[in-house]
Amino acid sequence: MRPRLHGTIETPLPWISPLHYLPPSTPTSSPPPSPPKPKPATRYLTHPEAARLISTEPDPQRALDLFNSLSLQPGFSHNHATLSALLLRLAKSRKIHALDSLLSLIRLHHPCRLYEPPFLSLISLLSSRFSLHQKSLDIFLSLPSLLRHKPSPKAVSTCLNLLVESGKLDLVDKLVHHVKGWYVSGMNACICNILIKHYCKVGSIDNAFELLEEMRQSDSEDTKPNLITYTTLMGALCKEGKIKEAFQLFEEMIERDRIVPDQLTYNVLIDGFCRQGQMDKAVAVLGFMRSNGCEPNKFNYSTLMNGFGKVGKVEEAKNMFDEMHRAGLQRDAVSYTTLVGCLCRNGKVGEGIELVKEMNQRGCNADVVTYNLVIEGLCKEGRVVEALRLLERLPDEGVKLNAASYRIVMNCLCREDDMDTAFSLLRLMLRRGFIPHFAASNQLLVGLCNIGRVTDATVALYGLTEKGFVPETGSWDRLLESVCRERKMQKCFELLDGLAVLEQFCCT
Repeated sequence: MRPRLHGTIETPLPWISPLHYLPPSTPTSSPPPSPPKPKPATRYLTHPEAARLISTEPDPQRALDLFNSLSLQPGFSHNHATLSALLLRLAKSRKIHALDSLLSLIRLHHPCRLYEPPFLSLISLLSSRFSLHQKSLDIFLSLPSLLRHKPSPKAVSTCLNLLVESGKLDLVDKLVHHVKGWYVSGMNACICNILIKHYCKVGSIDNAFELLEEMRQSDSEDTKPNLITYTTLMGALCKEGKIKEAFQLFEEMIERDRIVPDQLTYNVLIDGFCRQGQMDKAVAVLGFMRSNGCEPNKFNYSTLMNGFGKVGKVEEAKNMFDEMHRAGLQRDAVSYTTLVGCLCRNGKVGEGIELVKEMNQRGCNADVVTYNLVIEGLCKEGRVVEALRLLERLPDEGVKLNAASYRIVMNCLCREDDMDTAFSLLRLMLRRGFIPHFAASNQLLVGLCNIGRVTDATVALYGLTEKGFVPETGSWDRLLESVCRERKMQKCFELLDGLAVLEQFCCT
């Protein structure tokens, strides 16, 4: 393929790079200089070599120049590999204008056959990494003109799932409208299941059941409801507290559609009963599984352990942990962490810490989720000093803490009005790139002023604003009042200047 911007098919290159069509960042009176004409490669490059060079070139402009220069090779025409490599290279660099230009050229001049997978990668990249959901949908809707055939059901599922996960309801509706027009025989079960997940996610459970009925009445076996369909609907019902309706749907699945449930489907019911505190029925589901030839897995046991922990039945949770081991299932990080959470949330932090030690000794290294449960339990028991020690030493032991790790302790200190320790923790957080919650940050600033630590409050303010924090009006007033009371007018003027800058920043 030899793309051109002007003239007929026979017009020779050079082709002007689409990147040079980007609008200038600042107005200029004189036209920009013409880009240099592409030079032919020093040696003949095959299509696989060219695609590899384009994909690995760090500079997108050089990748595009290489793409242009390849057409100067005698007998060379761009094919699926080189076009796909350039499309993905431009997308990764977020050169959307250049990407649009290349797509337009492909629509006009592409004698070679193009394949679907690179376009799916392109759509996923734009949507997942850059949140360009509208652009992803536009490219997807243009696939018939790019591929010369309708997108496959797999392509529809990929794009639809991306839009559902992003919560872009208007784009979902737009895609569904086009899909129904493309496929006269209707959508397959995979597409319908994604739509059902979408309806359940936004609370339109009635629409989900209407689609279920359409699937049941379809003449196509590819559209009939399957295990995923029922599991999704049962999960939505359980989250709404409609466990009875979920169980009825479970029986319909077995009796009407002859679909055999798996561990995940059973786990939806177990979790539903646990949410209602009906632990006897949750345990009964476990027995029902065994009697029907479906052996429980570690996730079923972990769900039960978590349910027992929420109702304060720690011993029963520990029994489930032991029963899982007796059933021949290996204890992993998930099951250990679940029991650690049960212990720490029910005033047994000491046992939780011992379990963490056992966990590490058995090779199931505790991660930030596990340690956050321990930190939260320590704070609830008033053992804040121990929680602070964990914050200080865990990073040196290879545990990657997150913002929640520090915020748990900071919130506890602010509730206890321990501003001295809170200020020390703030310095540690800022040094490691974290900031407290918005409310805790404001409470810390006011609290420092209340105990006469105006200088520390000012230092805290500057440190927080450097991370993007904008204090609420009451915090500003309290800080300025404290500064003026100490007659530090120069500092007061500096704070007022800072306030003006922040207000301007927020407005823009």
